[in-house]
Amino acid sequence: MQNFHKIRRLPPYVFEEVNRLKAAARAEGADIIDLGMGNPDLPTPQVIVDKLVETVAKPRTHRYSASKGIPGLRRAQAAYYDRRFGVKLNPDTEVVATLGSKEGFANMAQAITAPGDVVLTPNPSYPIHAFGFLMAGGSIRSLPAEPGPDFFRALERAVVHSVPQPIAMVLCYPSNPGAYIADLDFYRDVIAFAKKHEIFVLSDLAYSEIYFDCAPPPSILQVEGAKDVAVEFTSMSKTFSMPGWRMGFAVGNERLIAALARVKSYLDYGAFTPIQVAAAAALNGGDEPIVEIRETYRKRRDALVDAFSRAGWDIPSPAASMFAWAPIPPAMAHLGSLEFSKRLLEEAHVAVAPGIGFGEHGDGHVRIALVENEQRIRQAARGLKRFLDNHAASNVVPLNAAVR
Repeated sequence: MQNFHKIRRLPPYVFEEVNRLKAAARAEGADIIDLGMGNPDLPTPQVIVDKLVETVAKPRTHRYSASKGIPGLRRAQAAYYDRRFGVKLNPDTEVVATLGSKEGFANMAQAITAPGDVVLTPNPSYPIHAFGFLMAGGSIRSLPAEPGPDFFRALERAVVHSVPQPIAMVLCYPSNPGAYIADLDFYRDVIAFAKKHEIFVLSDLAYSEIYFDCAPPPSILQVEGAKDVAVEFTSMSKTFSMPGWRMGFAVGNERLIAALARVKSYLDYGAFTPIQVAAAAALNGGDEPIVEIRETYRKRRDALVDAFSRAGWDIPSPAASMFAWAPIPPAMAHLGSLEFSKRLLEEAHVAVAPGIGFGEHGDGHVRIALVENEQRIRQAARGLKRFLDNHAASNVVPLNAAVR
């Protein structure tokens, strides 16, 4: 029996192979240090939890909520954009609350994509950036994930050679998985190109507050006239360590926001009201929790880069995001990212995300998430060193064997 049409459009989920091995190893008692899934381990700040508890005690908050977000939450998000980016938003027409940015992307794809529409997405990139549109019946053309001249050359080629013309492009900075960052000059050029070719821009800014050695990442909506063509998605998952709360936003272009809100109105009643109230309190409560979370990721980043380098694996230090995008060690590059990840898990008990899962152009890398504390990261490095040393020893050809 053939699979359903939309399921046939989805490739096998690469991460499942690693997840199966991880589950099997744990079932046998192995201590797996999981740096694979970007699942924040830090607790949600207590003040946010307290607000949830206070609100959930009120029976009236147990009713259906508002699909596009309660007014107070939309106002809080608009105030955050004004405070952080100097961007004015109308909370009634330019803000929609989503069940995390992933749901926002998926439902935006449903809202704007007709069968055969072309969408330009980064490669490598977070899977929903491409597969949300594939599931909606669209076609994908890849762009380089790193901002720069190659990006715009590929953009020009995509417009020239795409039939029909692209309807939208996806951006993600700080990027997942590559940890690339973009500046306002880049965004200005993107907006100018998008307006010239009548292409919508969908910007994923989920990691806007996780930055270390750079200026605070800008919003594309800071570009004059950007709201004519752009919508931006943000998430509270990383900013406030609220991944399981499923709270995010889409903001910007009124036409796109209205389309998303209409689709959502048929699909959900929004997040549980106490979650929305607590999220509004978080956004209105100041930056102290954000600064603490950012500093924790900075310390983990520094520990990872230092410890893994000492173990024999040089990893570029990410300037932002909660990930390191690490080239596979040269001696093992021939394995590809999936086989390397499987061996690292089996032999070193360290789980990472194979780069191939983010697109074919990611196959020479793995993504390492900063979701374990510094002690566990150093423990991972010790297992990594044994793994690399054993692999190096196994590849040494005895002198007498070489002579024969």
